[in-house]
Amino acid sequence: MLVSLAIDIAAVLIPVLTVKLILLFLSILLFGFTLFFFRDPVRKLPDGLNQNEIISPADGKVMMIEEIDEKVFLKSPAKQIAIFLSPLNVHVNRLPASGRIDYFNYVKGEYIVAFNHKSSERNERTEIGISTAKFKVLFKQIAGFVARRIVCDLRTGDKVQIGEKFGMIKFGSRVDVILPVDSIVKVSVNQKVIGGETVLAEVPV
Repeated sequence: MLVSLAIDIAAVLIPVLTVKLILLFLSILLFGFTLFFFRDPVRKLPDGLNQNEIISPADGKVMMIEEIDEKVFLKSPAKQIAIFLSPLNVHVNRLPASGRIDYFNYVKGEYIVAFNHKSSERNERTEIGISTAKFKVLFKQIAGFVARRIVCDLRTGDKVQIGEKFGMIKFGSRVDVILPVDSIVKVSVNQKVIGGETVLAEVPV
């Protein structure tokens, strides 16, 4: 918004009509993109959602599904679902499960491209662990090459509900969801997912 205002001021001060019009056009485009980027559409949880299902915390495309050895919260073999957010996706993040925040960690890291496999462990990120009634879920907000600010309103001890908004990653990047290894994954690589609506997996209990 400040950049758009600066362009508007420059357009007023510059006497050349062609330059003035170009600057005003750029200002309108920038303002329009900002409104588009920060949009927050209403989302409704899927009908018949059960307490063992995990929903996507973000809009984007599934870029990876793999088994890992999770060492900080689940502390066991696990399944990781990585979702890539482009600058055109909705960037409001939603809780993938209900429960209590039992783990929260902010890591000030690098800004390598989010689709790089190593970005999950090297980039700036928040790591958030939810304990549900029967299992644990870890998810990460990961900054990318363009994204330079992560917003997260959660703290250890918070009680949370699935689908609630909790923050955003400004200007792109990635969200990882890490589940018990026996989870039944219900999405596939390259599938588009919708935050607060798409069921990612079900955890057998």
